[in-house]
Amino acid sequence: MKKILILVLLPLLGLGGGVEAGLALRSDAPPDAETPPETCQPADHAANDVALAETHAAAPAGRDYVKLNNQFVVPLVAEGGMQGLIVMSLNLEVTAGSSEAVYLHEPKLRDHFLEVLFEHAGIGGFDGDFTDSRKLGALKAALRDVARKVLGPVVQDVLITDLARQAG
Repeated sequence: MKKILILVLLPLLGLGGGVEAGLALRSDAPPDAETPPETCQPADHAANDVALAETHAAAPAGRDYVKLNNQFVVPLVAEGGMQGLIVMSLNLEVTAGSSEAVYLHEPKLRDHFLEVLFEHAGIGGFDGDFTDSRKLGALKAALRDVARKVLGPVVQDVLITDLARQAG
C-alpha cells in the first residue's frame, strides 16, 4: 500500500512544486512586442474593459481568443499504476464579444474538457507518438464538440497552446 501511495503522491507533489515555482517566478511585466496581444488575458475580467477592447482589436475580424485560466492535468494510468501525466493549456477561438460567456461557463467547460481528456488517455491517445496529427485532430474535434455543447455556435475552434507528457 505504501508503494502505491508513493507512486501516486510523489509525481503529484513534484508537479505541484513545479507549478508553484512557475507561479512564483512568472513575470507580471507586460508582454514584449513579439507576444501577440490575443494570448494575454486580464486577471480581473470585470475591471479590464480597455484591455479586452485592445484584445478584440488585435484578433482577426470577428474572432476573440480566450485563454482558459489553468492548465489541464491528466494522469496516465496503466497496469494499476500511474505511468505519467499530461499537462495541457487550451484557448478557445470564439466569435467577437463572446469572451465573457467563456469565463462565465469555464467551470462547466473544464469539467467536460477533463472528461474528454480522461477518455482520450483511457483509449491510449497519449501513448507513443501522442503529437501525431490524427491523434491531436481527433482530440481537438472532441474538445470542440463539447465546447459547442456548453457554449453553442460561438465556439469556432479549440487551440492546444501547450502540451507536455511527464513520465511517472
